[in-house]
Amino acid sequence: MKKLRKTIIDTDPGIDDAVAIAAALFDERLNIKLFTTVAGNVSTDKVTKNLLKLLAFWNKEIPVAIGSDRPLFREAINASDIHGITGMDGYDFPESKYELLTKNHAVIEMHKVLMDSKEKTTIVAIGPLTNIALLLRLYPECVERIEELVIMGGALGRGNAGVLSEFNIAVDPEAAKIVFESNISLTMVGLDVGEKALVLPKEREQMRKMNRTGDMIDHLFRKYRGGSLETGLKMYDGCAIAYLLEPEMFEVKESYVAVETQGTLTAGATLVDLDGYLGKEANCRVCVDVDEEQFRDWFLNAIKKCD
Repeated sequence: MKKLRKTIIDTDPGIDDAVAIAAALFDERLNIKLFTTVAGNVSTDKVTKNLLKLLAFWNKEIPVAIGSDRPLFREAINASDIHGITGMDGYDFPESKYELLTKNHAVIEMHKVLMDSKEKTTIVAIGPLTNIALLLRLYPECVERIEELVIMGGALGRGNAGVLSEFNIAVDPEAAKIVFESNISLTMVGLDVGEKALVLPKEREQMRKMNRTGDMIDHLFRKYRGGSLETGLKMYDGCAIAYLLEPEMFEVKESYVAVETQGTLTAGATLVDLDGYLGKEANCRVCVDVDEEQFRDWFLNAIKKCD
């Protein structure tokens, strides 16, 4: 039997986060040791409550650690215009499972999981990178204990939080800069593939009828502003889990990626140097394309498992 991949998921639920979490929770190849939360789509207290509601919905007992409530240096921004005031509007969830909360900050709990495991652990970061940057700065020995860091963030070209900045990076550019310069084994699943990873009306209708998870996600989708119900909903965070589980559906290129922190108009931009203009060694695997049909098949199969 294939060894389970030990995983930590750092998240800011978020409607598309809920899809990603569902796909990860019910995949038999992953052993999720810890969830951590970070301010992003909405505030830390709201995203933590949302995560605990999701775990109660699926009756899952996995520790949750509360992380950073603001970026390293900047004022917090959020995406409540996309995800609603609570971050997960649209469904009447059971009460949050607050007994799952750890006593320690997310960074301390991440360090403990990483150092206590005999095998290396994969981290999936589908929110801003504040927690990850703090982990790497406070506990640099953790770099050797991380098998891979898969992030949903960044963009090859245009952004969705600024002209050139993707939201997760734009929230905390300084944290992203620390992560990209850390020599960690890093994969960037960015805005460009997320724009193509659409749940179309046909798949949404199939999903809605599958099971209670499909029905729940359908209710959330009605409040989601990442795309539209008619033309397709963009599964940015789901892409990170899809890459983790089915990397062959993505086209990936090794590249040097720099994060702009000083630009008055471009802070949070990710400069993906695919053509080697900067003359620097690659520090990241960058997903540049995705098989859209294969992604939709994967998405439906993932939801089907969530019984």
